[in-house]
Order: sequence, then structure tokens, then C-alpha cells
Amino acid sequence: MDRLRQDLVHSVRRLAKMPGFVLAVVVSIGLGIGANATIFSMVSRFVLEPPPVHDPGRLMALHMQERGEDCCNNFPYPQYEDVRDGAKSFSGVAGYEDMLPASLGSGGEPERVWGQTATANYFDVAQAPMAVGRGFAPDEAKQQVVVLGYRLWQRRFGSDPSVVGRTVHLSGKPFVVIGVAGEGFRGLQPILNAQFWVPLGAGAALGEGEPSWTSRENHWLSVIARLGPGVTRAQANDELSTIAANLAKAYPSTDKGNGFLMDEAGSLPPRGRTMVLVFLAALSVVALLVLGIACANVSNLLLAQAASRQREMAVRLALGARTRQLVRPMLVESTLLALAGGVAGSLLALWSTSALSAFHVPSPVPLDLAVAVGGRVLLATFLISVGAGLVFGLAPAWIASRPMLARALRGEDALARPGRRFTLRNVLVVTQIAMCMVLLCATGLFLRSLRNATEIDVGFRTRGLLMASVDPRLHGYTAEQTNAFLREARERIAGLPGVMSVAATDIVPLSGGHRSDGFVAEGRKDSGGTPVVDEYMASAGYFDTLGIPRLAGRDFGHGAANGEKVAVVNRLFAQKLFGGENPVGQRVTGGGATYTIIGVVGNLQSRTLGEATRPVLFRSLEQATGSDPSFLGYTLVVRTAGNPAAMGRAVRKTIAVLDPAMAVFNVETMQEHLESALFLPRLAGTLFGIFGVLGLVLAGVGLYGVV
Repeated sequence: MDRLRQDLVHSVRRLAKMPGFVLAVVVSIGLGIGANATIFSMVSRFVLEPPPVHDPGRLMALHMQERGEDCCNNFPYPQYEDVRDGAKSFSGVAGYEDMLPASLGSGGEPERVWGQTATANYFDVAQAPMAVGRGFAPDEAKQQVVVLGYRLWQRRFGSDPSVVGRTVHLSGKPFVVIGVAGEGFRGLQPILNAQFWVPLGAGAALGEGEPSWTSRENHWLSVIARLGPGVTRAQANDELSTIAANLAKAYPSTDKGNGFLMDEAGSLPPRGRTMVLVFLAALSVVALLVLGIACANVSNLLLAQAASRQREMAVRLALGARTRQLVRPMLVESTLLALAGGVAGSLLALWSTSALSAFHVPSPVPLDLAVAVGGRVLLATFLISVGAGLVFGLAPAWIASRPMLARALRGEDALARPGRRFTLRNVLVVTQIAMCMVLLCATGLFLRSLRNATEIDVGFRTRGLLMASVDPRLHGYTAEQTNAFLREARERIAGLPGVMSVAATDIVPLSGGHRSDGFVAEGRKDSGGTPVVDEYMASAGYFDTLGIPRLAGRDFGHGAANGEKVAVVNRLFAQKLFGGENPVGQRVTGGGATYTIIGVVGNLQSRTLGEATRPVLFRSLEQATGSDPSFLGYTLVVRTAGNPAAMGRAVRKTIAVLDPAMAVFNVETMQEHLESALFLPRLAGTLFGIFGVLGLVLAGVGLYGVV
């Protein structure tokens, strides 16, 4: 320890005399470590971080595997009861519904919030921490009580602990606050951001409708279970297999061939896990390439420093120093440099993670994709720093400790080895250039993909449009009242200065996914099969407002809600079901309804940018609100002659005049919506672009330093 202290003091004194060299090394290695710390923050957040509950390793998520399916599904309620009552391996089994919208009218301006309905034992099984109050009691399975999320409690109620016992209004219904969840608890799915919890039996009060308590075919309930004391996962899996076999015998029509999949609660969902892991693995490899370039860069700089110390090393060897006595202080020096780079990298990661958290995903439900530099990331950064210090310092230290004495004492290049074609310096230069080329090629490919995505013709107008969403259903509106409200809102907004037209729909295109059904043409055997068709609701004026070209037929009018159901289809729909014939006037059936086609419009990008064109059917919004109301609310699309973002305040005021309690949400321009739709290409292009530039800069600086 005394020798180590001496080496540390000696290294600090020596490095203090070379501020330029230290700055170059710290910046180089800091960029490499910062890139790895940023990516590891994402890995830690989405892969390694357990849910914020007590003993998370024993809390399991249960999924149902249907026969012939590779992955999984939610539970029907009767099957949840079968597992809850029949499995002895678990100390408790609870269920919850993923997301439920509500309008919160207490504590400020009305806003749309998303929460979950859960069984009365949900918080007991999860063992989730409570900031204030408590979770559900066994006798509150159908009571109108609510547990608030921590962030909602902070934002809407000012972290007031006396909110417990107070009545708040969700979708116009009174709910008594019984508790506030702990600070980090937002549910048991890693990206969903639940803002409140109500009992499963109280969901109907929020306009959800009665759950399918008896159906064994409606899969809607997510299930968690906590392993009992001393029970292993293997034992629980064996018992679940036995239960599945018994259910297959008792209910062969619905449960034959089914099984159960058990996973740790809070982990990525099995269906999308592989894609996320591959993406994070690719980013990790690229970040390691950046670190490799930085290490090669610093190794070359240290070799140059070692060449300047050739007389010192030769004299010390001549006086009897051992090799390890020369290597140790040089390794201490390189480790100190790496730790300083680790500090710089941590600061860089703090900035980069906050920038990444600003990316917005086009999702109708709130997602929590924020990443941060926590204790696990700092520990990993420390280990990477120490490892990098040893990696880039070992070879230069070893070579510098073995100079050719005669050449060194004469002042010649003591690190040169006559007759050798390849030296470490040459190998490091080649390595830098090779890794930099790999990064630049990957960067070019991703940036080209991003450019191609931005140049795609989406099939509708992208400028001069503002969107604002409302959900009258949450306020107890009937279908007739919803239609009247939307019609009145459109008329009043259309009268605002600068507004050219207003239309309504259930959800705008490029929102990541929507309802789809198989459709067939009535009375035609050669209709080309049963294509899967995306369905949208649209009001009169929708196609003119969005600039979707009308190719044949007419637009929707203000028809009777209970009249003949009419639809407008896109060109691909017409081609698939009718070939070259005119589809106007033809009848098609799908989704339990029959529609008469009144018009044909151009193709458009329906779900995501860059996807293959999909057949689309637009239903009359006024006819669909009664038989098939939108779960996500309705969106008013406003076309303006000026800046659409400037219309947001006026639109909110107009809606507030019609109903002061109506929450207005998802107010954004179409340009902002398109940027959100480019989430994955933008994220990949940004990260790979930054890494490519870092690799190029590091390689350039390294080559310059060597020359």
C-alpha cells in the first residue's frame, strides 16, 4: 500500500506537468465511456431494472399460451380464478387491466389520465410501496375508491398528504382517495405509465362497460403471482402445467392444448422482447467500437509518451529495477487517466440520457421511456473505466519497460525493433481506421434509412393541420350527445379566424396501429379472399381537410345514425375486392357489419411510415359512435391558413365553452405527429450518427497525435 501511495503521488505530479496530454486523453476516453454509459443506461432501464416492489425476484407475471401460438396472451377472468384458487405454489395471485382512460376534473383544469383496474389484492400481492395511505381492502372490490400515482399526486395535488379521504371526480364519478403509490411505482409493465388504480369492479363507473366475468374466450386480464416461501420457479411451473392439463379436460372447447408461461414481473413483454434486445445489443456493439477506437487512440498517445521516457526507463533498468517496478506506476497513471475520463463520460451520459428522454413515441396511452444515470450505471462506468485503463495502458507500459538499453542510452528510438514489419503502433493505427470505417458505414446506412423515411409520400396533407382530442364518452355522453357535441365543436372552430375547415375522426393515421377486420364483397366469389382492412371513422369534410384525393363517388354527409351504413374505401381496398370494377354502390361485410361503398380515395400510410400500403375502410363517424364507440376518444382535425400551433389555445377555449369539464388532450400539429411517427428511425439515426462522428473524430485525433 505504501508503494501504491508513492506511485499515485508520482503519477499525479507527472500528469500535472502535461495538461495538454491529459486533456487529450481524458476527452478521448471520456467520449468512449460516455457512449457506453448512455447505452448501458438504456439496458439498465429496460432490461435489468426490477419493479419497485418488495422482493421483486419472487413476483411473477403469468401469461397464457394458446395452442399453436409461439407466444402468449392475457387471461380470461374465469381462468384467472382457476389459477388463483388452484395454485398452491403462490402466496397470492392478482389481476389487472392494462390501461383505462378517465377524465380528471379535480385539482385544476380537466385532463385525460390513464390508469388501471385491479383486483382487490393487487397491492398486497405486488407488495408495492405506498407514499401515503394504503392499497385496496378485500371488501373494496367494487367500491369507488382510487389509489393515485405519485407523479399525479405531485402535479395535481401539490404532494398534499391530506388528499387521502378526499373525493375526486374521475369521468364525472366520485371516487374516494385511499392512498398514493410510492415514488417509483407506475405499474408492473416496464414502459406503461399508470397514473391511478381503481378496483376491477369499479371500472364500469368510468365508462369501461361490464367486464367479461364469465367468458373463457375474452382475454383481457394481466395476471401476477408471488411465489410462496421456499417454492422454486420450477415447482410453480410444474403445478401450472398440471392446472393447464386439468383445464383442457374440463373445458376442451376453449382450453385444450393451452399452457402457461411464467416470467419475472416488470420484465419486457415476451412478444416484443427479442426486437428490443437485438436493438440494444446493436447499440452496445457500436458503443464498444467507439470505446475501442478511444482506447487505441490513447494507447498510441501513451506509446508516444513512453518513447519520450526511454532514457528514464533504460537508466532505471541499468540500476537494477525490475520490470514490474516499471510497469506498475505506468498502469497507475493510465488508470488515473481512465477514471478521469470516466467522470467526464458520466457527465456526458447525464446530458445524453436527458436528451434521449425527450424523444416522443406516437402512442395513444402514456409511456414512460425516460432513462437516467443511476447507481447501477455509475458502478458499470467505474468498472469500464478501470478496465479501459488497464487495456490501453498495459501494452505501452509493457513495451516501454523493455527498451533496447544501448539504443536508449544513446538517445535513439528505444521502442523500435529493427527488422519488424508490424509494430504495435502500426497495429493500433490499422485498428482505429478499421473500426472507424465500420461505424461510418453503419451510420451512413441508418441516416439513409432516416432520409428515405422522411421522403415517403404519406398520402395526406402534412402542413397547416392541428389536432385536438376529446372523449365525451368519459363524461357520460350518449352516442347522440357525442355526435351533437362533435358537430357543434366543428362548427364553432370553423368560425375561428384563419380556419379553413374542420373534420373529426377516431384516430389520425400513423398512430402505430388501429382496429382491423377481414372484409369480403357481398355476392362475389372471386373477390380475392378476405383481406385484413384497417378501419377509421371519419366525418363529413375529412378527406378535403386532410388532403386525401377523392377518386370516385362522394364524401360522407350528415346521414342518420341508424340509416344504411356507408363507407369510403381507399384504392387498394377497391383493387383487392373488386379488381378493375367500380366499387361505388357495392356492399362489403366485415367486423360484424355491412357497408355500402359511396366513394374511393387515394392510398395512404395507415399505421407506420415505410410499411406496405394497407387496404383502408372509412366508416361514417356519426353512424359508428353508437354501435362501436372509440375507446381512445375522438380527434378534431383543424386546417388553418397560418401557423397551426397558434390555434391550440383558441381551440381549447372553444371546447371549454361547450363543456367546461371536457378534457382536451393530444393537442399537436401534424408535423409534430410525423416527427413522433419517425421515432425509431430518428432514434437509431441520431445514436448511430453521434457514434459515427465520435469514431471519426477520435480516429482523426489519434492519427494526428501519432504523426
